[in-house]
Amino acid sequence: MKTDLQHQHSSRKQGPIEIVADYGDLCGEGPLWDDQKQILYWTDIDGKKFYRYFWKERRHELVHDGFQVNGSTMQESGGFVVTNSSGIWLWDPQTKPTLLASEAEGKDCVMNDCIADPEGRVYSGSYHYNPNGIAKPSFLFRIDTDGSVHVVDDGVQFSNGLAFSIDSSTLYFSDTVARCIYAYNWHQETGNLTNRRVFVPVPREEGFPDGLTVDAEGFLWCAQWFGARITRYDPDGKVERVVTVPATQTSSLAFGGPDLDTIFVTSASLSNMLAEAPSGYDPDKVFVGGRLYQMKSDVQGRKEYRSRIRIGAQS
Repeated sequence: MKTDLQHQHSSRKQGPIEIVADYGDLCGEGPLWDDQKQILYWTDIDGKKFYRYFWKERRHELVHDGFQVNGSTMQESGGFVVTNSSGIWLWDPQTKPTLLASEAEGKDCVMNDCIADPEGRVYSGSYHYNPNGIAKPSFLFRIDTDGSVHVVDDGVQFSNGLAFSIDSSTLYFSDTVARCIYAYNWHQETGNLTNRRVFVPVPREEGFPDGLTVDAEGFLWCAQWFGARITRYDPDGKVERVVTVPATQTSSLAFGGPDLDTIFVTSASLSNMLAEAPSGYDPDKVFVGGRLYQMKSDVQGRKEYRSRIRIGAQS
């Protein structure tokens, strides 16, 4: 089946991979396309830097230095919801961030990636890692539009990328240490998630699953850390194509550009989680990463949902 699909799409190619920016990001992550302003945002988690790239001007710049952004959603009213290792925040880069929660239901909000749903809620997972064995459990959380935070799933090892299917009936979720991408049924009225199942296991030799996005044809794309690749899966979880990336620590991806047919890919220069690396992986013998890349695609992405989080009485 894989070869059939790959043969079937052999005439459909990605364009060449180009370097957009090279800040030597320690952990480049979280590419987020603003379709209204034609701006790509991305972050350096470990460097505590937040950047933007102006598509029309082909110009990029540092927006903010000193605040950690692990994941972000664009707020419909302006500014961002930001998730980081100390909690969940409302943030406009011109002002001080406002903490929404550092814990929820007794669980620490040590948060990684995040995503807005069609109703303006936000989902984000926590991450705890111990290279020598058992780590604290991690959880998947939901931030409702009134700013309240709820645990929506447990049994998570290390939360990472999130993406919604085209009809929003399914939420995909990467668990890096479990080396799999889960799928949930998403319920519009409540925001509840049910029926967690393994959408696809990712073999260790391919790297572990990190950032996710879904394209306009309903296929799921995954950046594979240590794998120097992004992989496109059909809705049944079969590999449709693999695109090689120059950086082994490929962290995340997003569609952007005026026609949503440019794929932006982030990467990380600081070697991380080497205990999870494929057998024989040597960071001294490869280009690890730190650059932001782009490539033209033969498929289009979709606009991101925007969050509508308000604190307490403002809801």
